[in-house]
Amino acid sequence: MNRLTTSQITASLAVLLLATGGALMIGAHPIDIALPVLGAILILMIAAGGGERVEEASPVVAEVPDIIAHPDARDLLEGISDPLMLIERGRILSANRAAQRLLGAHIEGEDARIAIRHPAAAERLASLTPMAEPVMIELVGLGTRDQRWQMRIAPIGDHEQVRRLVHLADHSGAHAAEKMRVDFVANASHELRTPLAGILGFIETLADPDLGKDDETRQRFLKIMDGEARRMQRLIDDLISLSRIEAEKYRAPESAVDLSGLVAEVVGVFRTSHGERGREVEMEIAPDLPAVQGDRAQLSQLLHNLIGNSVKYGRTGTPIRVALNDGPSGMMRLCVADEGEGIGPDHLPRLTERFYRVDSGRSRAIGGTGLGLAICKHIVERHRGRMDIASVLGKGTTITVLLPRMPVEEKAVAARA
Repeated sequence: MNRLTTSQITASLAVLLLATGGALMIGAHPIDIALPVLGAILILMIAAGGGERVEEASPVVAEVPDIIAHPDARDLLEGISDPLMLIERGRILSANRAAQRLLGAHIEGEDARIAIRHPAAAERLASLTPMAEPVMIELVGLGTRDQRWQMRIAPIGDHEQVRRLVHLADHSGAHAAEKMRVDFVANASHELRTPLAGILGFIETLADPDLGKDDETRQRFLKIMDGEARRMQRLIDDLISLSRIEAEKYRAPESAVDLSGLVAEVVGVFRTSHGERGREVEMEIAPDLPAVQGDRAQLSQLLHNLIGNSVKYGRTGTPIRVALNDGPSGMMRLCVADEGEGIGPDHLPRLTERFYRVDSGRSRAIGGTGLGLAICKHIVERHRGRMDIASVLGKGTTITVLLPRMPVEEKAVAARA
């Protein structure tokens, strides 16, 4: 009989890998290629496992347990971080640790339909019909109720194709990101449509010849239209700002910013431009604080948003305290506290979500866009800092931000420049 040498097996593996590379170049899906290639590699490894030379005509189907026992084959399965299983005639021959963590340590030797209790997968896992190419099935609720998996089943082995390599890829994160994108577009559209509908309605009313002659009515309508237009402008400005911050989130700012001076400047703006309420903003800055590593324009926006929220939602006649001092682990600590109505614990985890409002009617009435704290969160993340929100109903809210100081050597270089 002809024998298959180790060198021939190595050459076969090289051909498989070259074929994989060629298929990728023409746009094939990597998983569609990787699963059958991995199956072929497992079988070829067994052919080499018995010694330097093995019989080419060895009955591979009968030797499937040896495939699993081969240490290199097992290592190959364990080298895949996603759940991976080898199935024959609907029964799980082997499962890597990731699959056992997801489905249970007992699944080897079990009927695949029992291990993966999902109606969409059962028919494919039990089928003995030859497969011409890998198939993909979307699974919802496997593992936890909200998890979403993509299961790819690829045929491996002889012409009867009774063996399957099953790969599970967790797409929960991608689904959540897509849902967030869809929700964001829907919310932004709604927020823009509402004032726009009001403006168009008043324009139609003013176009009426009879109402157009009433100067008092015309002035009242124009004032409302101006307010709605400015609301749209604030929302568009916040959307553009959020987009820019997100585009830069992987590039940490490098400039030295005198945060003490910036805090004093922003507090001064509120004291002079917000009437009696602005004069209730108090400031406490520790002496001789170092600079922080940051983007001055974004840090100014952060301060305006945080202090502005306290001005809007704190009770009139109560102080708004802005404090800046040394924080832990080479950080600076900024605190903005008010004595407002406070926020319930069920709302706190969602405050930095886009368009999330504790009281939608009140927020819109005072000019809120629902994006202020989302912008703050992204600014802090871009600065490699941390933001914490603490609140007690009936007592008020405190937002604490930690920002990294400018490293001493970089500060010296910036000063010389």
